[in-house]
Amino acid sequence: PYDKDPPFHEPFVTLGYLAAHTSTIRFVTCVIILPQRQTALAAKQAAQVDLLSGGRLTLGIGTGWNAIEYEALNENFHNRGKRQEEQVALMRELWTKDVIDFEGHWHRVNKAGINPRPAGPIPIWFGGSHPAVLERAARIGDGWMPVMPPNDDAKQAMASLRGHLTENGKDSARFGVQAQAQIRGGNPELWQTHAETWRAMGATHLAIATMGAGLESPQ
Repeated sequence: PYDKDPPFHEPFVTLGYLAAHTSTIRFVTCVIILPQRQTALAAKQAAQVDLLSGGRLTLGIGTGWNAIEYEALNENFHNRGKRQEEQVALMRELWTKDVIDFEGHWHRVNKAGINPRPAGPIPIWFGGSHPAVLERAARIGDGWMPVMPPNDDAKQAMASLRGHLTENGKDSARFGVQAQAQIRGGNPELWQTHAETWRAMGATHLAIATMGAGLESPQ
């Protein structure tokens, strides 16, 4: 999907900067590859962005696809999905409790915590389209970020997601779905059709991907 050339800003640093220049827009990471990061540190960083922005952070997370990144960060590529689930549990503990005593398969926090903590819960949305991601998002997440066109596969994924939400006693109307449209290769008519098709399928948000579109500035 990309190589060394496309630039990526570090999300937590960038959103901390943007928090000082804005007052109402929400910030969404799309997505943080959580299993590449130390969990307690990521929880601290997310809490800080949420505090600086006045509670405007939605944490989009994923497992990623690039084994080279995992190797460079000294993390295990092969157990990333299972670790991600435990990471979410630990982060929520750190965000909501003064002191925690947490022992999982990969994490041990012995009577410690982070301070300051966010004033309220930070929503966690899961990115990816693997069946395991859909199940995990419905069970422990607040939203889903598909990376696919609004085709038959997407319809099947949405049906599967709704089924998992029902199994977990969740209201699909309170669960977010952020689809994605590419600037590159598109045009206004195509983008509008793309958005309307996703909306009809149940998407609540639309991300606009700018990679490779030749745009040199926000303007």
